[in-house]
Amino acid sequence: MTQILMPKATAVWLVDNTSLTFDQIADFCGLHPLEVKGIADGEVARDIRGADPIANGQLNRDELDAAEKNPAYRMKVQKSRHAELLKPVKKAPRYTPVSRRQDRPDAIAWFVRNHPEVPDSQVARLLGTTKATIDQVRDRTHWNSPNIKPVDPVTLGLATQLELDAVVRKAADKKAKDDARRGIVEPEGDTLRPASETGAAQGADQDDPEPETAYVEDAGSDDEDEA
Repeated sequence: MTQILMPKATAVWLVDNTSLTFDQIADFCGLHPLEVKGIADGEVARDIRGADPIANGQLNRDELDAAEKNPAYRMKVQKSRHAELLKPVKKAPRYTPVSRRQDRPDAIAWFVRNHPEVPDSQVARLLGTTKATIDQVRDRTHWNSPNIKPVDPVTLGLATQLELDAVVRKAADKKAKDDARRGIVEPEGDTLRPASETGAAQGADQDDPEPETAYVEDAGSDDEDEA
């Protein structure tokens, strides 16, 4: 059976404006008869405004009249004229011009080198490529691997700067949250060297003796003494 739009709001309207039985309303709206009874008693959907199924094209007047005359009659849902407008539109895959398709491995290599935190699904969606191609570029098993050079997708014309920034920022935020959850803190600024390194350096300074300075007597002073 076709699902109607706003089933509870439709049930509210049918309860208030028709003589249909709870079973008829429940069958038409896809609800349980006890739920329809709760609507009639004011215990359910008290704050929901009724929606006229005839006005929005989901029910024919003849169907309603036939159902009111025969309690065993089950009304048939008509396809609403608004159904196509409310139907979610699936986004088409990103189209890449033929002249740009040979540049996608270069853009993939750029992501692999500079932004490994960006998931393959986001790279594939941004560049209009497949996960298999990304794996081949990463593993250097791509047929053109010797000629692949990392180039950012904006320069290649495969994405806009705004799209690239959005993908990178989203991946960076996710990585920061994951690191915070694991207790990993990124160091800020210069960090101290390990004590093992500094201790070894100090030991080396102490072990090396200072070079002795050779003093050479002035020959001229000896000659003056002999004179």
